Amino acid sequence: MSTAKTFTRSACAVANSLDVVGDKWSLLVVRDLLHGKRTYGELADSMERIPTNILAERLKRLEAAGIVLRTPYQQHPTRYSYTLTPKGSALGDVLLAFVRWGKQHIPGTLALNQGPASGTSAVSKTGARRVQAKT
Repeated sequence: MSTAKTFTRSACAVANSLDVVGDKWSLLVVRDLLHGKRTYGELADSMERIPTNILAERLKRLEAAGIVLRTPYQQHPTRYSYTLTPKGSALGDVLLAFVRWGKQHIPGTLALNQGPASGTSAVSKTGARRVQAKT
């Protein structure tokens, strides 16, 4: 009896990783969880303004993949908090690689909660970034 997994496209680690977290939103949800957001409302209030139907679907998909753990914190109505599993926390290294690459190759990009070398940045509720000059 074979124990080899059947892959959708190939056994390529990059292709299979992208099948799990390679959409436009999943790594941003992981990023926010790494930065301490826990509730659906906190995740929905992210600066990228993920549509709520997509956020709900991504959380379900990440939970099914063993990346996110959903735990009820309120009854009537039931509300959940979301945390990363060890498997999900391991994506932090992937996100740090994205941060390093983006800061090096995409001018003007910042790490979340970090200003540019010459000043600080703030993000408004609408998601527009404004940079304050060094004083």
